[in-house]
Amino acid sequence: MSKRTQEATHVSTQPTAVITGASSGIGEATARRLAAAGYRVVLVARRLDRIEALAEELGGAGHEGVEAHRVDVTDRAAVDAFAARLDRCDVLVNNAGGALGMDRVAEGDPAEWRAMYEVNVLGVLHMTQALLPALTASGAGTVLVVSSTAGLGTYEGGAGYVAAKHGAHVLAETLRLEIVGTPVRVIEIAPGMVRTDEFSLTRFRGDAAAADRVYAGVAEPLTAADVADSITWAVTRPPHVNVDLLVLRPRAQASHTKVHREL
Repeated sequence: MSKRTQEATHVSTQPTAVITGASSGIGEATARRLAAAGYRVVLVARRLDRIEALAEELGGAGHEGVEAHRVDVTDRAAVDAFAARLDRCDVLVNNAGGALGMDRVAEGDPAEWRAMYEVNVLGVLHMTQALLPALTASGAGTVLVVSSTAGLGTYEGGAGYVAAKHGAHVLAETLRLEIVGTPVRVIEIAPGMVRTDEFSLTRFRGDAAAADRVYAGVAEPLTAADVADSITWAVTRPPHVNVDLLVLRPRAQASHTKVHREL
């Protein structure tokens, strides 16, 4: 097990960013961008081998204090144990999430709906509650929620995911109201069509052909790096500047149901 794994080796003087879902996609790209921006990054995910490898890579590139912690954000006891080990937190990037299935409401699997709510909403709640004291103590904390344009609209076959992302959107919006006057800002980044290695493949239960059809004919869907750039930009604004909600879509996507495809 890496020395960087699951231990806080010292009290850091660097601003610290905790990133959930850091084992792939947007989370991994965000870790790279924030490390390059001067943050000590703390990687959180269920797949320990992935974040250990990323921690080693970032450390080898000269980024100090990188840590990897195996945490399931839906497990409150695990989240609390992680928070107790952390020496400081200046930024929390709530990125862990995901979609399951494209079933219509009449055929939707309640277990999949529950799983999506657990990770997309309760995962954000657990991490935010556990780290809010440290974020407040930092004097200039940031809670960032990676939601989705699904939290702002709807589409057929997406009700379970849409409901979960609406929950994440409302959580961020309400938290901002409740903690106004404290030294913590709440930022929401809502991406539209992002092509990553895993999101659609997971949604379609490993059906690569179905996953590929999501992006068929779309010349340039967003990438994980595109979203990570926007996250890093928002986080690195002066502390008095709050980016309440930033919606990102590829130029080819006008809405959930209006996408230009070159077929």
